[in-house]
Amino acid sequence: MAADSSFDIVCKVDAQEVQNALNMAAKEVRTRFDFKGTDAEIRASGDAFELSANGEERVKAILDVFKTMLVRRKIDLLTVDASPPKLSGKLWRITVSIAEGITQENAKRIGRLIRDEGPKGVRTQIQGDELRVFSKKRDDLQAVQALIRAQDYDFAVQFANYR
Repeated sequence: MAADSSFDIVCKVDAQEVQNALNMAAKEVRTRFDFKGTDAEIRASGDAFELSANGEERVKAILDVFKTMLVRRKIDLLTVDASPPKLSGKLWRITVSIAEGITQENAKRIGRLIRDEGPKGVRTQIQGDELRVFSKKRDDLQAVQALIRAQDYDFAVQFANYR
């Protein structure tokens, strides 16, 4: 009897690539002419990132620069969670966080989709912040991956541990 094949559906971000994107964005903000004299700054603050400038449009432009650098480093923008611009003293601020892991609600949503529309004989199991998919046939697992890629989720999904 053959053992089940499986893969994990995860939402993971390479922290080093995010740090590289932050450094690239900070360098561009320091050197770009349109940010001169605007007190524009981007820096890490714990697990989040602080963007600040003396105008609402300038802080939104910093966010665009940061998102551009994330895309260049192949970080999915669905993992980026940015707060709306807020006035704090004389500076506008945006707090950006990078979301990792699939929530229980989203894992249940994916599991329901696989159960309803996926091939027969495919099982799912929620394991913390990831979802494991099992099947006896590898072709069924590939069909499930295609099904999930075709969906338009508001969170990032990757496939890992394909065995």
